[in-house]
Amino acid sequence: MAKLSLEERALFPLTDIESVVKLFRLHLEKNSEPNLAILSIIVGHIENTLTCSRMVPEPPGDEGTDNQHILPQVEYETVEALHHRFLAIIKAHVDVAALGSPRYATRDLVKRVSDVVWCTLSSSYYKDRAHLQSIYSYMTGAKLDSSGTTLAVVAACQALGYYDVHLALSEDHTWVVFGPHGKDTVEVTWHGKGNEDKRGIPVTHDVYSKSWLYVNGHPVVCDRHMEVATIVSNMNPGINATTDSEEVMLLQQALLWMLYDAGHLAKYPMAIDNLGDLEEMMPSKGRCPATRMYEEAITSAVRYYHNQHVYPYTYLGGYCYRNKMYKLALKYWARAASVIKNYNYSRDDEEIYKEFLDIANELIPHIMRVVSSGISARSILKDPECFGYLLEFYDGICEWEEGSATPVLHIGWAKALFNTIAKFDARVRSHVKIFCVAPDATEDEEVQESSGLEKAAAEARSSQDQNGNMATDCINLSEEEMEPSELLHRWPPVRLASAKMRGLRDLLLADKLNSQAISLQLTAQSQVTMSKKRGTSGGEIESTHAGGRSKRSRRE
Repeated sequence: MAKLSLEERALFPLTDIESVVKLFRLHLEKNSEPNLAILSIIVGHIENTLTCSRMVPEPPGDEGTDNQHILPQVEYETVEALHHRFLAIIKAHVDVAALGSPRYATRDLVKRVSDVVWCTLSSSYYKDRAHLQSIYSYMTGAKLDSSGTTLAVVAACQALGYYDVHLALSEDHTWVVFGPHGKDTVEVTWHGKGNEDKRGIPVTHDVYSKSWLYVNGHPVVCDRHMEVATIVSNMNPGINATTDSEEVMLLQQALLWMLYDAGHLAKYPMAIDNLGDLEEMMPSKGRCPATRMYEEAITSAVRYYHNQHVYPYTYLGGYCYRNKMYKLALKYWARAASVIKNYNYSRDDEEIYKEFLDIANELIPHIMRVVSSGISARSILKDPECFGYLLEFYDGICEWEEGSATPVLHIGWAKALFNTIAKFDARVRSHVKIFCVAPDATEDEEVQESSGLEKAAAEARSSQDQNGNMATDCINLSEEEMEPSELLHRWPPVRLASAKMRGLRDLLLADKLNSQAISLQLTAQSQVTMSKKRGTSGGEIESTHAGGRSKRSRRE
């Protein structure tokens, strides 16, 4: 594990964004084992000073100084003292010799380190509070959130000389991989409430299969430089619910661009999305637009993680929504639902449940209210493709529910669905070609269905070409003005696989919609075999129907 060199120490005290970025760049370029604890202490010091104590730095010189680049002064002696304290805690409580001095980390060793971190945390705080993800928070207040606990365990193992221990990240959870080939896994933290006993348990196929919390066994497994990216990506500029620290945002943005340019974000969709979010709020001169970053995150998730990550699509969908590109918002929300259908819903999925609930019950109804007012040739209510995206969105949600021990859909979902589809008149709805795929269909039937779907899609594309209305994709985020008559030249194909949406097919295409019948079908108990969620302690699993996610990156 690398310590700071004389050249790096000469950069102290750190007083501005440029000096912090220069230190990080120099440290990463010179070391294959960048010191996670020291780097976490530095950014944690800056973040906590600017968001918790609000020590806003004063410009050191003339009036022309750009105040946005001034940071609270970070002294080397402070960083060194906190780092030595961290090392002292770990080395005083972890006797590697007593564990056999293994060449590579073992489950017992990682479990021992996690126990030390856990037992040295203060119990008098709420673990889901902000600004608890850094080792600075651990050393100054004995407080860590779930992701901070995992980082501390990895940094501690690094300090003990075990360089095979690395972070594994899903979209809402963290754990550890270790061993000579990084194939061994172990829980070192909690998720939700009352799950402390997970520590030491391996993340096996029975745990991650069909589980969004573990992304179906396709997590982001970090190397050391990606772990530095995690430290930066997890920075939280929030001062309160409505105010962010601009200095923290600018520092995070500069560090993420440095990591991006070095190639350390290529396999890290969430970090790319966070950078896109910062670029959307504060565009950097000479850099690609936020939309390109959101697209890169999707590409990364598809290329490296078998398209098992949901948030890259909701990030882009949220961007389109905020910029009033409503058709594209529906498109990417439908794609997000096409990912979530690969999973079974459980009580661990509270965050992604709130995300979809907010989309279905708040954002889509808002879109419908906006486009329903006045007469507009561009209205998505005249576009069969938009109706098709809605069907695909709800089909994904219904498939997510199938096979799950807890229902997803309740009367609130049903009301929102009916009110939304009722905005589309029968003529528009009739232009959607719906293909129903039964779960027990034979391979030959699947091939025939796929062939029919591809043919319909080709016909739809051909029709669009003849009318100059090619489908918009990730690369072109503009919406064209089209007459309603042109929109109705489209015959978009939609594939419905969930039992509930297949049962709703005729009701959705009827000239007159039947609210009661649709609600009953959508909220009916799925005819599936209920089973206990893998990796839980048993008992009935409850879902928490709460409001929208508070993360800045998925703000409205």
